[in-house]
Amino acid sequence: MMNEQVLKRMKEMRFYGMLRAFETSLQSDTMNNLTKDEMIAHLLEEEWDDRCNRKIARSTHNAKFHYKASIEQMYFDEERGIDKNQVMRLAECTFIKNKENVMITGSTGIGKSYIASAIGQQACTLGYRVVYHNSTKLFAKLKMAKADGSYINEITKLERQQLLILDDFGIQPLDAQSRSAFMEIIEDRHSKASTLITSQVPVAKWYEVIGEKTIADAIMDRIIHNAHRIELTGESLRKKYQNKTEISIS
Repeated sequence: MMNEQVLKRMKEMRFYGMLRAFETSLQSDTMNNLTKDEMIAHLLEEEWDDRCNRKIARSTHNAKFHYKASIEQMYFDEERGIDKNQVMRLAECTFIKNKENVMITGSTGIGKSYIASAIGQQACTLGYRVVYHNSTKLFAKLKMAKADGSYINEITKLERQQLLILDDFGIQPLDAQSRSAFMEIIEDRHSKASTLITSQVPVAKWYEVIGEKTIADAIMDRIIHNAHRIELTGESLRKKYQNKTEISIS
């Protein structure tokens, strides 16, 4: 009866890790081999781990990554121009702690978004606030926010993130509104938080994408001076795997 009351209280207080550990111990009698101090430490440790795991799951869900990706499953190949040591260092997320940026460029299908998502999910695991946005969709969203009066709220949300991932930047040149929003985003984050940008367009041509030379210079100066660069080469992985599938089928 006492155990049932304890389990009920744990559930009501949302001590789910502790609840599962206590239920398991009752079924297996493992608690009988522990001292009182060990039992309390065990229950607290299980609760701590459960809360950490739920926090990571919630952060990963809220980040809205393009891919469910991980560093462990990444395909490293010299032909792609990936420096494994560089990627592993970025996965430690010291660049976020140091408020540095990351720029990943390369042709379509080469794996830019996957690498960005993998680094972002690793950052979530380490407790950082992260959000992913397709650049074109974000700028369209901010235009709508200007119209309905929620712009400041949307910009503030972005500013609060310790890592902002802008995927597929430069698909189309920025118009005046998007250029202004981009400047505001980068200015807000400069020396305060990290931004990871992926693009099919080489960095040297981002000035043309941004337009308005004075603004482009201001934005690029804030992005480049403390940025880590990954420049991917080789053929599209999607095309490569598709060809392999077609060969195996035929």
